[in-house]
Amino acid sequence: MDALRGPPVIPVAPDVFLLRKFTDTAPLIEQIEELATRCPFRILATPGGKPMSVSMINCGSFGWHSDRAGYRYVSEDPLTGRPWPQMPRVFAELAARAADVAGFEGFMPDCGLVNRYAVGARMGSHRDADELDFSQPIVSVSIGLPAIFVWHGETRSGTSIPVVLADGDVMVWGRSARLGYHAVRAIKVPMQPGALPCRYNLTFRRAR
Repeated sequence: MDALRGPPVIPVAPDVFLLRKFTDTAPLIEQIEELATRCPFRILATPGGKPMSVSMINCGSFGWHSDRAGYRYVSEDPLTGRPWPQMPRVFAELAARAADVAGFEGFMPDCGLVNRYAVGARMGSHRDADELDFSQPIVSVSIGLPAIFVWHGETRSGTSIPVVLADGDVMVWGRSARLGYHAVRAIKVPMQPGALPCRYNLTFRRAR
């Protein structure tokens, strides 16, 4: 179980919240490394055939996938043909607790998407719209190298609200912001020797 540090809940935009230094990430990294032994990281392509700059894996009952057939959730790993690894308990408890602290009670994710950002990797403006129930929030956990998360809101061209995310920070959004557009700017070279050489992002969702 992660170590809750009693962080403030910082409003970023309507129904968008930052939980600063919410969790100890060491146990999360251990779980990610174990998951990767059963579900290898891979770089997916957009429906248009363009490779993404982040690599990813999934855990839980469903996994997010993208290829020429489009964006969707699948119950089996297309790479291995096996069901996705079970979501670690520490992941599910963290997601539920973060959602509760941000005011979204009763969240139980069935998909844990793990994005791995190498230096230079980024995520373009997008919204999480492949789920069936938009009443459930999104919980996003930052691990490792810092990142600049950008909230755009209702449209991709909406006013940019940049948020610097550090190791252990958590973003939560839902209700009126559930389909808001957001992005992650390119990850920069670490300034401190011995730092984790990448950024992991855990994104918890209720797919079905």
